[in-house]
Amino acid sequence: MKNIKPVFIYGFGLLLAIVVFWIISSQNTTTSTPANDIINKQMPNDSLHKSLQMPGNQPDKANVMAAVMKKMDSLRTEVEKTPNDTLKLKRFAQFLEAAHQPKEALKYFDRILKVNPKRIDIIYSEAYINYTSRNFAEAEKLLYKIISIDKSNLQAYYNLGAIAFSSGNKTKAKEIWTKLVKEHPNTKIGELAQKTLSQI
Repeated sequence: MKNIKPVFIYGFGLLLAIVVFWIISSQNTTTSTPANDIINKQMPNDSLHKSLQMPGNQPDKANVMAAVMKKMDSLRTEVEKTPNDTLKLKRFAQFLEAAHQPKEALKYFDRILKVNPKRIDIIYSEAYINYTSRNFAEAEKLLYKIISIDKSNLQAYYNLGAIAFSSGNKTKAKEIWTKLVKEHPNTKIGELAQKTLSQI
């Protein structure tokens, strides 16, 4: 049986490079993993790969880590200078989340919600962090908060099914997804719910 995950849809545009940091920093052991195998191997020295090499130092664990820490310090400084700038708060919170610091990220997402408590994108971010931390009750509470703001938010309903499924309540998950399929058959979420139901 496949593990059903929610479809929390929000972007990390500028944070794509941070994923590299997370992979590298989470691989602190010397055991062989795909990430370590890639990081610790030299690029082949053939004509195809020579064209891909960049002049100067190639990225490695040390200079990637230094670049990430520099970016983190820069974002933190921006937030300290303008503590009510929700865009800067969001960027820093997303950076922290991507850097595998969810508790710290939640603090900054909370600061945004103090300025504007109806920011669905931020509530989703908090729900996602709680879901991935297996704090299903809090994630569910946050999804219901989204629904109280936007009753037509199908993504929140779908994710309630994902939480029910992950919590072991498969009957409730199936009910939620079946209702989405019946009431919203020609939507992306309705189609996703149909696909999910066919896989369980």
